[in-house]
Amino acid sequence: MRSPRKKFAKIYNKYIDKIYRFVFLKVESQEIAEDLTSLVFTKGWRKFKKGEKIENPSAYLYQIARAEIANHHRGKAKFKIISAESAQIADTNPSLEENQQLQSELEILKKSLTELRDDYQNVIIWRYLDGLSIKSIAQIMEKPKGTVRVMIHRALKELRGKMSD
Repeated sequence: MRSPRKKFAKIYNKYIDKIYRFVFLKVESQEIAEDLTSLVFTKGWRKFKKGEKIENPSAYLYQIARAEIANHHRGKAKFKIISAESAQIADTNPSLEENQQLQSELEILKKSLTELRDDYQNVIIWRYLDGLSIKSIAQIMEKPKGTVRVMIHRALKELRGKMSD
């Protein structure tokens, strides 16, 4: 039988990049994203080491992340998403022209994304950046799968409208 530390280390290694990216896209700096991500995993570890069963570690960690981001932004009217130059979303080596085109498209996408309501931002990030299933997103949001499907559809429709403006 593996120790709780080894089990949690496996969970940490599996989800650290996704949780960090989610937080990073929602806050104004890398340092804040690192601090909040650390807080997410610290809270997750506390529950895990008590022996409490966590049915879906991914959903549980995203729920903590959402709460920590909300706490961080409490009192602010809108979430900030940082510039595309800092995001390091793609890991490819495109040509200079391709890179400029990609950066331009990312700027438009990120600006449009910031104009969406928070739930719409979340479902788009989780579905298309993190590749989460509808079921996982439903667990994170504590909503029925049908509701999440509709939210994704509406979020994409609204995002397309904002990007075409």
